Amino acid sequence: MDGFLIFIPETQPLMNWQQVRERYPHKWVLVEMIESHGENNWRYPDQLTVVDAFTEVSDALDHHEKLHRRIPERDYFVVHTDKRKLAIKERYWFGARMAS
Repeated sequence: MDGFLIFIPETQPLMNWQQVRERYPHKWVLVEMIESHGENNWRYPDQLTVVDAFTEVSDALDHHEKLHRRIPERDYFVVHTDKRKLAIKERYWFGARMAS
């Protein structure tokens, strides 16, 4: 890696999406989906943990890319907290999911 240190405290609080929105208003957040439920190829997060918050989407996506390369088996997403509801579309043909 290029000297980029990733620290994820194991004691990060679990929150639902509304709690994330209230705690990090008008921010880009890098979240890990801990628990979710699915319906018709959509994932709805029940419990999230915030890895970090950003004002610039490019910074959030850069951090996501580095984190995903290091720990690919975990469910990390970049989302803006102005979004009222959070749903992740399952896209199996690329092996990726997109927030909608």
